[in-house]
Amino acid sequence: MAVADIAPGAVPSPNIWNSPQVYEIENRAVDPERALEAAMRALRPWAGGTVLDVGCGTGFHLPFFARDAARVVGVEPHAGLAAAARRRVADLPNVAVRVGAAQALPLPDASIDVAHARWAYFFGPGCEPGLAELDRVVRRGGAIFVIDNDATRSTFGGWFRRWLPSYDPAAVERFWTRRGFSREPLTIRWSFASRADLAAVMDIEFPPELAATFLAEHDGVEVDYAVNLWWKYA
Repeated sequence: MAVADIAPGAVPSPNIWNSPQVYEIENRAVDPERALEAAMRALRPWAGGTVLDVGCGTGFHLPFFARDAARVVGVEPHAGLAAAARRRVADLPNVAVRVGAAQALPLPDASIDVAHARWAYFFGPGCEPGLAELDRVVRRGGAIFVIDNDATRSTFGGWFRRWLPSYDPAAVERFWTRRGFSREPLTIRWSFASRADLAAVMDIEFPPELAATFLAEHDGVEVDYAVNLWWKYA
């Protein structure tokens, strides 16, 4: 994809940018009990409001929000993925998809009730411009939800630490806490239809040798997966 097809300042997301079809398999496998949905709804329901999905990719979560929200806006820096998202929601009149980067959201001030960013900010430092934009666009009484990995526990958390041993969960927690976020730790899971699907997703999430090692160590098609739901009210 040409540079012109990527919003300026965007940080590449190799898994979905390079393999959107496999990432779709991963999205379908994540959190079958919908624990994340329940936790977010308990903190700030979005029925009748305006929802922003930052880094919406191919729009997997947009129809879910559109069932209750009056209006949903997906923002995605990769123009090709944004086009796929528009095709996904073509029959949903309350959903719009825009090309843009997190640090320059194409939205007016105080126009959003609930902002959702899933696996877009989990490295913490470096995300400050994007978080400032969320503060700008979320109106008083709204909420910001950021979902990331909890590398301190679970099978996936162990894999994540082995892949990135320099990752410091305590530093990441300090980063979010200093910015006024609270943490809701949750345990979800991947649940795949086949080992082939699991293997395909492992190959886009980890380097090939590690993916093969992790797969050989793990039986079945389910993986327990610890996450943090970081949240704050505007």
